[in-house]
Amino acid sequence: MTVLGPGTQADLLSPEAVADPYPLLAELREHDPVHWSERYRSWFVTRYADVDAALRDPRFSSDRISPYRRARLDGPDADPGVRAAFGVLEDWMVFKDPPDHTRLRKLLSRAFTPRAVERMRPRIAEIADGLLDDLGPEADLIGEFAYPLTSSVVAELLGVPREDRSRFKDWSDRITGLVFGGMGDPDRHADGADGMAELTAYLGALVEQHERDPADDLLTALIRARDAGDALSHDEVVATGVLLLFAGHETTTNLIGNGILALLRHPSEAPDAPGSVEELLRWDGPAKTIARLMATDVELGGRTLRTGERVFLCPAAANRDPAVFPDPDRLDVSRKPGRQLGFGIGLHYCLGAPLARLEASIAIPAALHRFPQLRLTGDPLSWHPVLLSRGLLRLPVVTT
Repeated sequence: MTVLGPGTQADLLSPEAVADPYPLLAELREHDPVHWSERYRSWFVTRYADVDAALRDPRFSSDRISPYRRARLDGPDADPGVRAAFGVLEDWMVFKDPPDHTRLRKLLSRAFTPRAVERMRPRIAEIADGLLDDLGPEADLIGEFAYPLTSSVVAELLGVPREDRSRFKDWSDRITGLVFGGMGDPDRHADGADGMAELTAYLGALVEQHERDPADDLLTALIRARDAGDALSHDEVVATGVLLLFAGHETTTNLIGNGILALLRHPSEAPDAPGSVEELLRWDGPAKTIARLMATDVELGGRTLRTGERVFLCPAAANRDPAVFPDPDRLDVSRKPGRQLGFGIGLHYCLGAPLARLEASIAIPAALHRFPQLRLTGDPLSWHPVLLSRGLLRLPVVTT
């Protein structure tokens, strides 16, 4: 790859970079670690030290939904469905800064406890085994294993009836256009708004049912969450349910898919080694970038990031920074864990990280041990063409 020089524009959505972003990210990290992209009107930050510091710095604001809504959706010509959909996103904890983020996280953490996650272990293993039982000689491990596993787990946690769970795939795919949508797709907001409206209407009714008839599930725990007299409102419970159903499977589906692919390509690495999930998160995790908006001017890497400008912090680049990880492009499950940024760091460290780790630690070894001859079909692999996440559209394999 040509070394990036002054004025060179990096494109993380080129076909080559979508298939394998790491060479381009390495070039940016070495030669232009705080890179301004005219194409995306955004900064890209790639060094570990800078990404780590920015994730802890409140001047890099998580509130990127409210400014967009005010600028684009408050006028009389705005689509009311799109405005309503972004109103739901505004209630997501991941798009909040303190003090709103602090309040929501405290309430959610009372419901999303390690005990609640750990008690899912036998059920996750049961679901994984059942899905593996159903695989034929050729299979798509995304559509037939990783996605149905993760969506079933989060649906069960929330108390979604089994007969309704198939409907969430379509809703989730459409909401992706709002949250991760490929830039330049003019229809993604309208279609995503329709999916959001259907999902919020469904969850709103489910929340009302749980308010009348509590159950032993996460949705009831969210309704009951209290802190010094404070509680989640009905709309906040619905918005949090949407967030958990969406983020609770999208990220983990990609972690499982990327992890199985990595181990198929590196068969000498043990899938159930104590550090395997952490290393898979570091080496090819589901978070390519994390978006922030500048709340004030900040000097970083010799550049001035201005108030209101968008910044993409790049864990995928930081996690292969040779200043932190020796021989960073080598997959090594025996590597000392603990420093990768795949789930973020600081105030916005992923609340669902324990569940994602648990699911991956069960699902990835289960698939590879069940099918010792598991191998890729040789068909070209396709990846989601988005800036924020890294995940396969399909993972076609031969199981026998």
